[in-house]
Amino acid sequence: MQRSEISSVNHPFRPARRILARVLAAALLLLPTIPLTIAPVAGVAQTLPTLGDTEREGLSPLMERKLGEQIMHDIRSDRDYIDDGPVSEYLNNFGLNLVAIHPEVRGEAGFDFQFFMVRDPTLNAFALPGGFIGVNSGLVLAAQSESELAGVLSHEIGHVAQRHIARMLGQQKQNSMIQLAAIVLGALAGVSKAGGDAAMATMMGGTGLAIQRQLNFSRDAEREADRIGLQIMRDGGFDPSGMVTFFGRLQSASRNFSDAVPPYLLTHPLTTERIADIEARIRDQRYKQRVDNPEFQLVRARTQVLQNESVQGLRDVAERFQSQMKQNTKLQTMSAKYGLAYVYYRQDKLEQADAMLKEAREASQPFNTGIMFSSLEIDIKIARKQGQQALQLADASAKQFPISRVMARQYGEALIAAKRYDEAVAYLRDQAQLYRTDPQIQKQLAKVYAAQGKQALQHLALAEAYALNGSLLAAIEQLGIARRAPDATFYDQAMIDAREREWKEKWKDESKDMKDRG
Repeated sequence: MQRSEISSVNHPFRPARRILARVLAAALLLLPTIPLTIAPVAGVAQTLPTLGDTEREGLSPLMERKLGEQIMHDIRSDRDYIDDGPVSEYLNNFGLNLVAIHPEVRGEAGFDFQFFMVRDPTLNAFALPGGFIGVNSGLVLAAQSESELAGVLSHEIGHVAQRHIARMLGQQKQNSMIQLAAIVLGALAGVSKAGGDAAMATMMGGTGLAIQRQLNFSRDAEREADRIGLQIMRDGGFDPSGMVTFFGRLQSASRNFSDAVPPYLLTHPLTTERIADIEARIRDQRYKQRVDNPEFQLVRARTQVLQNESVQGLRDVAERFQSQMKQNTKLQTMSAKYGLAYVYYRQDKLEQADAMLKEAREASQPFNTGIMFSSLEIDIKIARKQGQQALQLADASAKQFPISRVMARQYGEALIAAKRYDEAVAYLRDQAQLYRTDPQIQKQLAKVYAAQGKQALQHLALAEAYALNGSLLAAIEQLGIARRAPDATFYDQAMIDAREREWKEKWKDESKDMKDRG
């Protein structure tokens, strides 16, 4: 995984750092078994540079994607993975628009990029193998414009485009050979007249060279990602100085840590060096102001609430929003009122939430705010047991935003809230066929089956949801409950048997794989 900068603030719980450990451990365990037979596909666009072809053969695109998916299974089960529909949809729409500027960043494997958020106050983002890009909540809150956010995400897209994880493995293979050669030479020196000191010096020299090569590679990877990110920003109409501005903010955040580390031990180039490099590249470009999407400020407001969901955390953020509402800028007033409405919703103060959201809507005119207001209003209506009103709103919103996954899910929730269970089952089954890897649909199906008293189907749907999240043992356990349900039909039993065989075999293979590696 490549990081956008070294973090400096001590924090007791850092999902991003745990993720880093998972990636490196998984990558190193895969190293001995990865074939070196993948060749670049002819005809891939060459607008962006593709460097290190020999090194990137350390991990095939298929294995890279598989590794990323395995890591994502762990991340999604982490309590600090933010599974919030509106925030996730904004990040993915924004990130995929960046990818569309230079589609060749998908590479020969055609990586399907996915963007997600984790709860972490530090200013960081990270790229996982296979096109998964994570963003810390603290980074979104620190970004003052979409150009700044685009600078960070474009940088991480650059890591994926250059397949730095695969190249890192190739580099590590070369480093392993250097270390092995040093050990052999050290052993020979140990039996010569030079004795043990010469042997130790030879071994340490080889190890030091290997470490320095790895550090050099990491710094070069950061420079490559910076340059690709800058190209994406420039061609996408963003203000390239946003990358410089945000790097300056990162430099301030990490000064206490990085000042204590010698430059030659940093895996990232010094931030001052990166800023100077980017400034040199944009010096002759005409200044280009870009108007932010108002949705960006609403996402930042929502993220403030999601970052600390404790009772005291919600009180603190409510006070901040109330102070922000006193500002005279229309955009800040709108986002503060929306944020406060969301706080009231999370505090179960539903009448206040409804009233504040209406004020936020009035303040939002004439801005285009996407799904943000409709989504929260549907949630409030469902929480207030106003199922029919929620369904009417969800139906209108789904028609207004036909490709929104959030609206599609909320339409299913509204059908359930309105107690139109048969329609909900038919709709969700269609959605499950369209989006076979979405566990949320299966959870909704389980919910409506439970409302209908269909126990076998309820636990079958829960089993599918657990399996899609990578929890095979929990999925198999749900199959056992479904098998014992009094309403399980012959067809249900056949489905249970088939799924059980499939998942037990998959679990057996995964267990064997983990045993072989560990």
